[in-house]
Amino acid sequence: MSELQFLSQVIDAKADRIKSLAREIWGYAELAYEEEKSAAALEQALASEGFTIEKGIADIPTAFTATFVSGSGKPVAAILGEYDALAELSQAAGTTERQALCAGAPGHGCGHNLLGVGGAAAAIAVKEYLQQEGKDGTIIYFGCPAEEGAGSKQFIARAGYFDNVDFAYAWHPAYLNRVPAKGDVAIMGANFTFDGIASHAGGAPELGRSALDAAELMNVGVNYLREHMIDQARVHYAYSDAGGAQPNVVPAHAVIKYEVRAPKVAQVKELFARVVNIAKGAALMTETKMEYEVTMAFSDYVPNKTLAVLADECLQEVGAPQWTDEEYKLAADFVRTYPKPIQKTIAEIAEQIYGFERVPEILAKPLDSEIHPFDPKETGYNSGSTDVGDVGYATPTVNINVATACVGNVGHSWQNVAFSNSSIGDKGMMVAAKVLALATVRTMAQPELIEKAKAELLRKNGGKYTCPLPEYAQPPIGKY
Repeated sequence: MSELQFLSQVIDAKADRIKSLAREIWGYAELAYEEEKSAAALEQALASEGFTIEKGIADIPTAFTATFVSGSGKPVAAILGEYDALAELSQAAGTTERQALCAGAPGHGCGHNLLGVGGAAAAIAVKEYLQQEGKDGTIIYFGCPAEEGAGSKQFIARAGYFDNVDFAYAWHPAYLNRVPAKGDVAIMGANFTFDGIASHAGGAPELGRSALDAAELMNVGVNYLREHMIDQARVHYAYSDAGGAQPNVVPAHAVIKYEVRAPKVAQVKELFARVVNIAKGAALMTETKMEYEVTMAFSDYVPNKTLAVLADECLQEVGAPQWTDEEYKLAADFVRTYPKPIQKTIAEIAEQIYGFERVPEILAKPLDSEIHPFDPKETGYNSGSTDVGDVGYATPTVNINVATACVGNVGHSWQNVAFSNSSIGDKGMMVAAKVLALATVRTMAQPELIEKAKAELLRKNGGKYTCPLPEYAQPPIGKY
């Protein structure tokens, strides 16, 4: 029996339990750092399969490791999992109408229920392979909360949990089957707090110093900054405290969150420093006081190309999910739920990926049934960010995509929540589990490949992982 046959047999034999666990976590839909039920369900599932659980790693209550050691325990492989949801995206499963299960409640708009369980299924299959074949090695499943918040992997990496890990694999639900060649940009976020003096806005406005004015002027300054930053950079903001709801009171307190993105950590830090200077200027103009606290930062993610080539081979060998006519129809129905401008964008995406001639075919059956090869010459970046990047600076790491939604699907949407609890999502998750498991056992069997991957990492990180967070920054549990 080949490696793939064995691993597939293990995963397929546990299919009902795997899918049930993914649906269970979908139902919990817990926000960043609040994933108590989701983490517990994964911990219990892995413990029942013979893994040793360490809870609350890196001072994060919902972060954990599940470890299985065989023989000498070398090499050490990691598989990453996530299980946090997004605010206000509650949605009924598999339905093409907007229908919240609970108004205002969270939902799995990024498919992390599938991500976390698919990774756990892969780890279980690797463990069974090591046992069956009498192979040396360690497989560690990392339960990583809050990817949609301030992250956890950078805190876990800073605490040294990846120091003795030889390589790591991860996956993410997507609308294409591929090992992405592009990277993801670095990000840094902070809370900017302005404090002024309250006063009667009508009776004695001259005595007040408005914290809200300071925050507004900061926004104006940052808008002027946008012309003077690199094309790949982004700056986002949101008020967490706009100073109250009384227009006849000069607001004495305001808090605004800013996030800055750029391809490299050094570029993020430089741009963030300019944002801080703008905040200082806004405080000076309004005679208020400003303080800021960095709450999150992710390193840029760049796939380890040595491992990516192997992962691509494994994805090709496993193959794309096999869709039914009913699933193609459901996906096409979901495409029609998007506003016309987004439908037009989906058609443009289909043309870019498959070619103009195939657009009608793809829109009629908008589920990816192909494997898109890894391009080792690609050096570009996507505009999103992930804390997987920090793992990638600590140990050789590759993130794999498998289709779990319609072509061109918009992430962080109610449509994505529905896909995440459907047969389409299930099939993508099962394929991902097999790819992760196969890539892991293939890598473990090739010490020379691991050394080559580590040499590539050395050229990137100079010999050690450096956390982009300031030393004072701790997991912002309960306050992000």
